[in-house]
Amino acid sequence: MPLADAGALWPAVSAAGRLADRALWGAGASVTLGELVRGSSLGGRLEELRGRSVLIATSDQLTAALALIELDGVVRRLVLGPPDLPSEHLSHIVTTAAVDALVSDGAVPPTSAPGVGVVVPCRPRLAPTDAERRGGHQTEWILLTSGTTGPPKLVVHTLASLAGAIREGHTLAGSAVWSTFYDIRRYGGLQIFLRALLSGGSLVLSSAGEALGDFLGRAGAHGVTHISGTPSHWRRALMSPAAHRIAPRYVRLSGEIADQAILDHLRACYPAARIAHAFASTEAGVAFDVDDGLAGFPASLLERPAGGVDLKVEAGSLRIRSARTATRYLESPGPPLVGRDGFVDTGDMVERRGDRLYFVGRRGGIINVGGLKVHPEEVEAVINGHPHVRMSLVRTRKNALTGALVVADVVLKAAADPANGRGAELEGEILRLCRDRLPRHKVPVAIHFVPALPVAPTGKLVRPDA
Repeated sequence: MPLADAGALWPAVSAAGRLADRALWGAGASVTLGELVRGSSLGGRLEELRGRSVLIATSDQLTAALALIELDGVVRRLVLGPPDLPSEHLSHIVTTAAVDALVSDGAVPPTSAPGVGVVVPCRPRLAPTDAERRGGHQTEWILLTSGTTGPPKLVVHTLASLAGAIREGHTLAGSAVWSTFYDIRRYGGLQIFLRALLSGGSLVLSSAGEALGDFLGRAGAHGVTHISGTPSHWRRALMSPAAHRIAPRYVRLSGEIADQAILDHLRACYPAARIAHAFASTEAGVAFDVDDGLAGFPASLLERPAGGVDLKVEAGSLRIRSARTATRYLESPGPPLVGRDGFVDTGDMVERRGDRLYFVGRRGGIINVGGLKVHPEEVEAVINGHPHVRMSLVRTRKNALTGALVVADVVLKAAADPANGRGAELEGEILRLCRDRLPRHKVPVAIHFVPALPVAPTGKLVRPDA
């Protein structure tokens, strides 16, 4: 069935439900797709939501997943509220998206969403139902942007644009077990959720309150074959002995720059897996993925578009045009999502070196050192290449002469604990590596060894304001 048809998600789930081993596994409960075909997570109240604008506001990923499956094609609009959504932004979202119904497992009390007249509980314990899951609606999927200091922008997608990068021709004969460190209410996690369901596979869902080792242990116990996360997710995973509890066939990175060091570390840990890094954004959709084991992407992608995706670089920024792009921002009047030529300006800066382009950082994250620009991610890529470094965060320090200087917080691998007296030696090695590969103004003036770096709920490093 074409993905443009209303409610295309439900037929895929119904077909997979005929296979007894297809399931959604959460941290505290699980549901087979066959059980979902026969029962409902909404307690027989599906008809109350038909045609409405519905905010999915659950603490648990499993209940969110069940609601998304049941409501696509039935409701007019699905608003995906991540569990870390600040309460002060809720009123803005309700008003902007004209939310008139709430699906919740108790995480968001009705009093927090004034004006919402219908509140329907969602539970992983299914109730028998004979309700019609299909409907005539081309449901709008509303995703929230992240990384902004003010209220998030609301980005409008359809199931067709969200699933545009998922290859057609999947069959139910596949036995893929997918998983992701992401939350499925954000773009990166939603991609994995849809890939699992539309390909007839199963999905192991993570939980915000779950220890990393427990999650990897569950994923391994369910035989995960395909798993994704940000480079920061993967760096933290590789620091844990639990990294060896999984033996995936496919490892995917997205959301941050995948430098050569993390690609090499993953190849060493999972030698039998295909390692791929993808570029995508909530607004532009999935642009491409690369699985040749190298950082960056081939310049040929600019010259020979693949999969209906046009790429170009303008003023150093990668721009994307495709049918996978979101329809618009929901705010009205709001900022234009695409330019006059139909391209989305991602704000991700790239640099061409020979026949390859490399991501160097975000346009808004530049450190200004005496009028010279420094992308923190470019420096981190060099530092992370040191054999004893697990991950790093480059930030600014104010300076009266140059305005700013570059400093780096570095997490070492366990075997290189600076407490053993090698701290000064390791600092010297890292600084020499930076001097060999970077212009003088990009070399950190100081290296600070830290036990860990903060990672946001999005899976990305928390970067202080420059």
